[in-house]
Amino acid sequence: MKMKPFFSKQAKTLFRKTTPKPPFSPSFHINSPSISPPSSSLPPLKPQLHKPFNPISTFTRSLHSLHQLQPLEPDTESDEENDGPMNEFLSRFVYVIRGKISEAYPDCDKETINGMLLVIVEKVVFEMERGGLDEMLDVSKMTQSLDLSQDLWKTVWEVSNSVLEDMRKARKREEMKKFIQSEEVKEMCHFAGQVGIRGAMLRELRFKWAREKMEESEFYKELERIRRETREDDSSESMRIDGEVSVDEKPPKVVTLPQRRGKIKYKIYGLDLSSEEWAEVADRIHEAEKIIIPEEPKLITGKCKMVTQRILGLKKEDDPTALLAEWKELLQPSRVDWLRLLDRLKEQNVGLYLKVAEIILSEESFGTNIRDYSRLIDAHAKANRIKDAERILHNMTEKGIEPDILTSTILVLMYGAAGNLDRAKDAFEKLRSQGFRPDMKVYNSMIMAYVNAGQPKAGESLMRELEVRDIKPGKEIYMELLRAFAHRGHVDGAQRIVNAMQFAGLEPTLESCTLLVEAYGQAGDPDQARNNFDYMMTSGYKPDDRCTSSMIAAYEKKNLLDKALNLLLDLEKDGFEPGLATYTVLVDWLAKLQLVDETEQLLGKAVEKGDIPLKIQISLCDMYSRAGVEKKARKALGIVEREKQSLSADEFERIITGLLAGGLDQDAKRIHEVMRAQGYTSSEPIKVALIAAQALSRQKQVGRQVPR
Repeated sequence: MKMKPFFSKQAKTLFRKTTPKPPFSPSFHINSPSISPPSSSLPPLKPQLHKPFNPISTFTRSLHSLHQLQPLEPDTESDEENDGPMNEFLSRFVYVIRGKISEAYPDCDKETINGMLLVIVEKVVFEMERGGLDEMLDVSKMTQSLDLSQDLWKTVWEVSNSVLEDMRKARKREEMKKFIQSEEVKEMCHFAGQVGIRGAMLRELRFKWAREKMEESEFYKELERIRRETREDDSSESMRIDGEVSVDEKPPKVVTLPQRRGKIKYKIYGLDLSSEEWAEVADRIHEAEKIIIPEEPKLITGKCKMVTQRILGLKKEDDPTALLAEWKELLQPSRVDWLRLLDRLKEQNVGLYLKVAEIILSEESFGTNIRDYSRLIDAHAKANRIKDAERILHNMTEKGIEPDILTSTILVLMYGAAGNLDRAKDAFEKLRSQGFRPDMKVYNSMIMAYVNAGQPKAGESLMRELEVRDIKPGKEIYMELLRAFAHRGHVDGAQRIVNAMQFAGLEPTLESCTLLVEAYGQAGDPDQARNNFDYMMTSGYKPDDRCTSSMIAAYEKKNLLDKALNLLLDLEKDGFEPGLATYTVLVDWLAKLQLVDETEQLLGKAVEKGDIPLKIQISLCDMYSRAGVEKKARKALGIVEREKQSLSADEFERIITGLLAGGLDQDAKRIHEVMRAQGYTSSEPIKVALIAAQALSRQKQVGRQVPR
């Protein structure tokens, strides 16, 4: 049975559903004025492309090669029958050609466009059934017939070829998915995982193996097709020679257009894709396919390979700009090519990798996104290169890319580790303004930034926020806050941290007890410090040298030497032996009391414990200066001057005060200049003492010059 009577009946039925006008004749010319709007004449439909086109038989064969069509029974009248790939082809074709007709005839109404579309589709199906349109390509015949114009046929061929190409790509993707999930590929991936291949490399190998399997399968299918055609040709030749050629009658294959109610609806894989919202879905699928089937880097050969080796051989201080420009001109790289170059640089020279990565960020072919910037900022932050990280951040904001949550997190960690509290607070507040609830790592970084900046109370408030969110801070955070409060003598803050640790289920340790003793000692409360010291001992902790030195320092604040000595005697009975920390506190205490002999005795014991700390040398310089032992004072002063970078403002002033008290005015003046060079400002008493010493020195000089 012929297809045209069946199709014409179905097409007319579809047309009646969309327009009240009588159906057009199948031989109607698309340029006929009978369907033109009354107000204007219609120009011929122009094709979108001007490339040579193939006959309809070409795309008909291609369509049949996608999938073997299942023929309908000759007497089938149901419109619901699905005809597989042919139905899909016609659905795609109708959708695309409708847009081109509407673009060529913008003034035509919907009924006229539907009539044109019906005529085109009827003719296309008729010619597909007939197997070719060679006679339709003759210009002379075109002008003498009432069929479609040559320009319109060109547009039909171009649309058909594009539709077939899309269907072919879809088939390739489906076949690729099957081979990716094949047992052979899974076994090879399993073996690769066992030998240590992971991540991107394993994913790349998996797609490579699947592609090889698919190409192998297609190769054997093509061989089988050639073998089958050869056998058919041989059989036909032998039958022709014998005069017994016979042609088997086969039922014709019938294809149908999808049903149309109102506007054309078309389905792919059972989904109605007529709605415009599916365009966004298609875009997302296209992006996902780039991830599932990643683009492969280009093969580097010839001169480009030589330039690549020269780039890899550069040193950190070299300028790679010229070589990168040459490499780009030779290869015309895409993002995947740039990434492969960066990976090779990172393996050989991290410093050069960071420099090249920063240059590549401005390349259009690299397709820079915010994650590339944040990755480079993080690399500089981990290496403590704050200025480089800030420069890249500035370049990112200049291009209109605002820091996202991940970038702000990196900035908090970077500025917190560098001690830049203001910048860390800005990045932290920006995280909150973006609706992000910082995690434990970000909170730890901010708390440490406050601690290092001398603001432990602000760090404690952040710790309370964690507790409100039912997040248990780590023991390290508690200890850092306790240490910061203890060094500053903030007893209330130290006690709050100890209580918070107990509520969190953390048992007191020797370190926490020592810090609490130190806090009360710094605050000048030796009695409360002793109570905590005794509580620690009753809890089963044996005091060590540092804890004992903290307790002795608490007694020193109130000059309770007898209680300190009694404590040492009691501890020695329990087997305690003073260490360098305890001797340092005792030497400093006795030196302030100007007990030179006792100080020198303890100094000898301290030398046996290890190297003398700087604090003892400062104490000796002060003591010997006040005692008038000039030689020993200058010796201790020389040792202190060599360690001037480690001195604080209070230690400078103690040395200057001791030198002035011992009459070493010139040395005191020199140390004062060193103090100012270190960036410290002397207090008013020191300034007054220096002026007085200078005035007194002048009076002595004048007195010597007056004759008796």
